[in-house]
Amino acid sequence: MDPSSRQPLSACIITLNEADRIEACLDSLAFCDEVVVVDSGSSDGTRELAAAKGARVLERAFDGYRTQKDFAVQAARHDWVLAIDADERVTPALGASIEAARDGGFAGAAGYRFARCTHYFGAPLRHGNAYPDRVLRLFDRRRGGWRGEREIHEQLRVDGPVQRLAGDLDHQAYRSLADHMRRMDRYSTMMAAYQHGRGKPASLAAMILSPAWRFLRGYVLRLGFLDGWRGLVFALIEANYVRQKAIKHWLLARDEQP
Repeated sequence: MDPSSRQPLSACIITLNEADRIEACLDSLAFCDEVVVVDSGSSDGTRELAAAKGARVLERAFDGYRTQKDFAVQAARHDWVLAIDADERVTPALGASIEAARDGGFAGAAGYRFARCTHYFGAPLRHGNAYPDRVLRLFDRRRGGWRGEREIHEQLRVDGPVQRLAGDLDHQAYRSLADHMRRMDRYSTMMAAYQHGRGKPASLAAMILSPAWRFLRGYVLRLGFLDGWRGLVFALIEANYVRQKAIKHWLLARDEQP
C-alpha cells in the first residue's frame, strides 16, 4: 500500500511524573504518525523526555481522568486515535495487528479492542480478572470517545462495530506493592464519591458480599490461582479495593468523611 494513502494515526497519552516509564511507552509507538502527551505538572522531567522522543507535549491542569484523556484526543491532528497510558507498551504482535488493520483502511470498524496483559512483580498475569482484560483503545474519534460523567474508570465508547485485534498491550501497572495500594485507595475514594453523587444506595451487605464475590470470581472461577503467589496477592488487593469503595460509600451516605 502507498504510504501516502494510509490512514494517519495519532497516539494520545496523559502523564504525571512518568519519567521512569514514558520513554519505553513512546518507543512502542514508533509506527504512529504523531504522539500527543498531555502533562499535568510533572516535576521529574517527563515533559522533556517526551519532547526529546518527538512527542508533541501539552500542559493542562488535571481535573479528572476522562476529561484529561478527552482533551488529548481532541488535540490530536488525526481522527484515528490510539489511546494509551504511560505505563503501557504496544507489543510487536499488537503493533503488527494495528498496522494490518490500518493497511486495510480500518474498514468496517469504528474501533478495536485488544487484550491487555498486566505485569506484576516481574511476571505477566495470564488468568483471573487481570487477563485478557480486553480494552477499546483504537478508535475513530468522529464516531466516539471518552464518554459519560465518570472521571474514574473512564470508558471509551463508539457508535459502530468494534473488532478485535491479536496481540497484547503490555501493562507495567505498579511500581511496588505500596504503589498498588495507594492507587486503590485513591480510586476507591473517587468511585465512592461518584456513586454517592449519583444517589446509589449504600449497604452493609456490599462491604461483605461484593469483596467476596470479586475474589471468588477472579481467583477461583477465572483461575487466578494459576498465576501463583502473584495471582493471590493481586486478587486480595482487588477484593480489598471493592471493600474500601463500599465502606467509603457507606460513610458518605451518613455524612461522614471517609
